[in-house]
Amino acid sequence: MDIKKTLLTALSSDEYTSGAQLARTLGVSRTAIWKAIESLRADGYEIDAVTNRGYRLMPTSDVISEDALRGFLGGEADNFSFEILASCTSTNTVIKEKASMLPEWHTVITGTQTDGRGRRGRSFYSPGGTGLYMSVLLRPKIPAQDSVLITTAAAVAVCRAAEDTTGAQPEIKWVNDVLLNGRKICGILTEANIDMESGALEYAVLGVGINVTEPEGGFPPELGSIAGALLPHRCQNMRCRLAAAFLRRFREIYERLPSRAFVAEYRAHSALIGRDILVLKHDGAVPANAVSVDDSCRLVVRYADGTEEALSSGEVSVRSAGSI
Repeated sequence: MDIKKTLLTALSSDEYTSGAQLARTLGVSRTAIWKAIESLRADGYEIDAVTNRGYRLMPTSDVISEDALRGFLGGEADNFSFEILASCTSTNTVIKEKASMLPEWHTVITGTQTDGRGRRGRSFYSPGGTGLYMSVLLRPKIPAQDSVLITTAAAVAVCRAAEDTTGAQPEIKWVNDVLLNGRKICGILTEANIDMESGALEYAVLGVGINVTEPEGGFPPELGSIAGALLPHRCQNMRCRLAAAFLRRFREIYERLPSRAFVAEYRAHSALIGRDILVLKHDGAVPANAVSVDDSCRLVVRYADGTEEALSSGEVSVRSAGSI
C-alpha cells in the first residue's frame, strides 16, 4: 500500500482526522502516519495539525503530483505517460529534446517555467505556484497544413476543462488564446516537426499554459491589463483536477480530429465573431470585421471595401471605440 497516496485521500475531507484514526484506517502505526505526513509536507502539501483534533489537508493546498493526477483521470490514466517537474525551462523544450525516444501522449507538467515561450518567439510569463504548464507529445496522422486543428482543438478542450472544474465559461480569441472576462487566462503553442521527404508531420508538441490563480502581488505591469486568472484564489488540488480534465477532453476531440466536429464549438466560444477588429499585417494594422471561423479554423474577415479574406495565420486585436 502507498501510505502517502492513501493518506492524501483520507486528509482531503473538510473535517480533521486524528492520527490514531488514520493509523487504524490504514492499518499502520501512528509513527508511520507521522512520517508520511512529514514527507507530504516536504513535497509541498499544506497539512494543518490541531491538538486533540488531528490532521487536515488545507483547502489551499495545490501541489502537482502524478498520484493526484492519475487519481483524477481514473481508468484513463493508462492512456498517458507522465513527467512531473518542479521547474523547467519550457515543457515544450523538454519534450522536443527527446521526442524520438518518447511515446505518443507523453505529458510533461510543471508549476514553473524559467523560459516559457509563446507564439512568434515571445516569452510566456510562468510564475511558480499559481499556473499549470504542460506539453503533450502527439504523432498526428494529418497533413502539415492542418496542424492548426491541434491548436484550436486544444482551445476547445481548455474551455471544456474550465467549465468541468470551475463552472467558468471562457471565450477563445483566434487562434490560440483563451479569455475569461476579457482577459487572457491561457496560451497555446503547437510546435511541429515535419518529415521533409513526405511533407507529413513527424510529431507535434502541444503546449498549454493556464493562469489558474493570480501570482502574489499580481501580474507584472506590462501584463496588468491583459492577463487574468481562472480562479480568484487557490483551491485544493485544482491544478491536477484541471490537468486531468484537459487531457481527458483533448484526447476525446483529438481522436476525431479529421472530422472537425469540434469546429462548431470553437465558433460558439469565439470572442471575435461579429466584432470590429484590427488585422495586424507587416505594413500596419488594417480595420476589418470578424465574420466567421471556417471549417479549416481560418478566421474570415471582411474589410471596409467589402472584400473578404480567410486568415490562416497572423494576429488580430479587437478594435477599441474611436480607433481607425
